[in-house]
Amino acid sequence: MQHSQGIATYETVNNGYIRRRQLQGNAGSLLLWGLGVGAVISGDFYGWNYGLASGGFWGFSIAAVLMAIMYLCLVYSSAELSAALPHAGGFYSFTRYALGPFWGFICGVTVTIEYVLANAALVFSLSNYLKPLFPNLPSFFIWVFAYAVFLAINIRGFELSVTVCLWLTIIAITVLSIFYVSMLVSGEFNFDLLFNIPAEPGQSETWLPNGWFGVFGAIPFAIWLYLAIEQLPMTAEETDDVPRNMPAGMISGMVTLIILSIFTVVINSGVGGGAVAIGQSDAPLQDGLEAYFGAGATSTIVTALALICGLIASLHGNMFAYGRIIFSLSRAGYFPRWLSVTSKNHTPHRALIAGATIGFICVLLVSIGIQTVDAVILNMAVFGALISYILVMVSYMKLKGNPYLPKPYESPLGTAGAFVGLALATFALVACISIPDYRGGVWGIGVALIVASVYFLVFRSNRLVAQAPEEAAALGLTGYQE
Repeated sequence: MQHSQGIATYETVNNGYIRRRQLQGNAGSLLLWGLGVGAVISGDFYGWNYGLASGGFWGFSIAAVLMAIMYLCLVYSSAELSAALPHAGGFYSFTRYALGPFWGFICGVTVTIEYVLANAALVFSLSNYLKPLFPNLPSFFIWVFAYAVFLAINIRGFELSVTVCLWLTIIAITVLSIFYVSMLVSGEFNFDLLFNIPAEPGQSETWLPNGWFGVFGAIPFAIWLYLAIEQLPMTAEETDDVPRNMPAGMISGMVTLIILSIFTVVINSGVGGGAVAIGQSDAPLQDGLEAYFGAGATSTIVTALALICGLIASLHGNMFAYGRIIFSLSRAGYFPRWLSVTSKNHTPHRALIAGATIGFICVLLVSIGIQTVDAVILNMAVFGALISYILVMVSYMKLKGNPYLPKPYESPLGTAGAFVGLALATFALVACISIPDYRGGVWGIGVALIVASVYFLVFRSNRLVAQAPEEAAALGLTGYQE
């Protein structure tokens, strides 16, 4: 039996399923908090600091405040939508319901790009933090080991996955807290070091050394402090009492990340060589610790493992996210159906392996000397995320007045909050495009979306699956039986 709506024809074949409602009660909210914070916390360990070189301390701080507001608006809006549409597709599900299958697919593709490429960047950075400990070990083995271990955990089971992420997150927060306290108590932190980036002619060294254009350049790195908190709606099918647990997990996670980002940006920028040195570092937290404890202090096993906890927490969380989005798009027929087959533990093992394979190829491209690829994959992850945010905010505003959509939880920010989030996401996208060095990522996203659009229209638009939860909700076929 088939059903049609517009350009789409729906098949009724189901390939796999995930185990439902595993996160329950207060423990569920805590595990969601751990997954959300863990997916993002690597941004406090590396990446954010490049924004100092672009905008200086105050320029980067302005960018970070604007992006924090954008993410708060996004978190509240997506918490309301996930309570109404509790599906593993997350953002794709919201956009599909509001804007139709084509835009739902485009949103799903940008989310897939975001998490697969963010993980590639994380794996590449992991080897930088481990170099002091294993100076003669080829980075290739670190990348293989990282992907293999966390693939195994994610395939083994969802509950194990989120529990591991929770403990990694707690350890990472502890490491950051020790860093903050030790730098302040020791007197290593120097407020004047925040402003030692040389100013361009006519600009102020203590205000915006690169002018307002430097704020634009700092935007992608400010996003890195919060990127991936939005993955939590993809746990909805495995979360009990979504209207209570999802908002609690997302909002508490976002508040935690804002607090951590304030301490990281201020304290890490004011140690060692100050903003000018930290802004160019591949491992800013490591350099900050060595400024006090001495060169080579981070080469001990305990210190090195502590430093990488933030990176592997995010690696683990992002792997979960791309596994769920690839699974959901495959289950609904947008991607080849074989990708949605699940393991005996009801985890999307094929989707996880496919995403890891693509990410590993990206890491290899960086390693063989294609120098621009590292920056391109980072910027593609950011651009993909911003496009999905724009689509979700538009979807929220369209669905807010829908009388047929249940609203068991409502954002206190409402449509106004979604509009502010939409405006800031659009501003961030335009700001990033305005920087010539970031345009490689723009071209990468553009090519990917053109290829995806052609693929959907030619090969998949007539092969969508009506029984997939996201499609069933959009078609009004919930509970449909063949």
